[in-house]
Amino acid sequence: MSRTGSRTTGRPTLAEVARLSGVSPITASRALRGVSTVAPELVEKVVAAAASLGYVANPAARALASARSQSVVVLIPSLSNQLFIDTLEAIHEVMRPRGLEVLIGNYHYDLAEEENLIRNYLAYQPCGMLLTGFERSEASRQMLAASGVPCVHMMELNGEAGALSVGFSQQQAGRAAARHLIERGRKRLAFIAAQLDPRVMQRAEGFRQALAEAGLQAAELEVLAPEPSSIALGSALFSQLLQQAPDVDGIFFCNDDLAQGAVLQALRQGVEVPRQVAMVGFNDLPASAHMVPRLTSIRTPRAAVGRGAAQALLALLDGRRVPNAQQDLGFELMVRESS
Repeated sequence: MSRTGSRTTGRPTLAEVARLSGVSPITASRALRGVSTVAPELVEKVVAAAASLGYVANPAARALASARSQSVVVLIPSLSNQLFIDTLEAIHEVMRPRGLEVLIGNYHYDLAEEENLIRNYLAYQPCGMLLTGFERSEASRQMLAASGVPCVHMMELNGEAGALSVGFSQQQAGRAAARHLIERGRKRLAFIAAQLDPRVMQRAEGFRQALAEAGLQAAELEVLAPEPSSIALGSALFSQLLQQAPDVDGIFFCNDDLAQGAVLQALRQGVEVPRQVAMVGFNDLPASAHMVPRLTSIRTPRAAVGRGAAQALLALLDGRRVPNAQQDLGFELMVRESS
């Protein structure tokens, strides 16, 4: 078989792949996109034909032909946080059987960077977008509204009226951490946080509310750092807190890596956990159950959030009604030795 390729580029075309594998161009396209309704034996033929021709799909041409690409854009603020890795894996699991390509944009907690990503990705005419939270620039809001691209928000619940969201109450999670420490008889409670993104500050607000209701609020028992969360930073912030308030007896950390660093620093400084200081983390990262002592933490449904958001977006793309604009997946307090 001669291979002429595209007239303009000389590259192999989908039509050639279809002819070589003995299927229609539509079937060939679906097979290469991993659509589950295509018979496995046909997928094998199409993949083999594409490999022999050196065919690479052209998403821009596909988008031009259909006015929408087969791509879903996912915008997250960090790729260094296990929280978002688990969420992305779940999104892929839902989108892959539908033959949808997942495009990931990491905006590093920078709204201007997110704005640029939104502008660039909208040029590819994605069929849908999954967004983290509700805080973004006004220009981003305007672009999203004008595009008409279906959007689902993740991790938060309280956003724009009518916006679809899948997540849990960050504020209630902060309240739960405070109530747990209060129930353990702790009186001098502190909050240690880094990154200080909107979800962290919502947890802080819930924590403060619970302390105020118990008459325990104290401004000097907060250590807030704008740097990214890490074990090393948790160690440093714990030492800083002890210098400010040596009588602190309970701490809620905005993320588990901070709490893990504090547990290690407490060991180095001879501070007994939980006898002297009880500790509660957030997100229940895998290592937390293996710390010494094992870390009490709030387990967040990060994989379920990704799965639920992806399923809600598919419902929008299929023209189906999403019954609940806000899907609250809740959280779970994992009580261990550190508290």
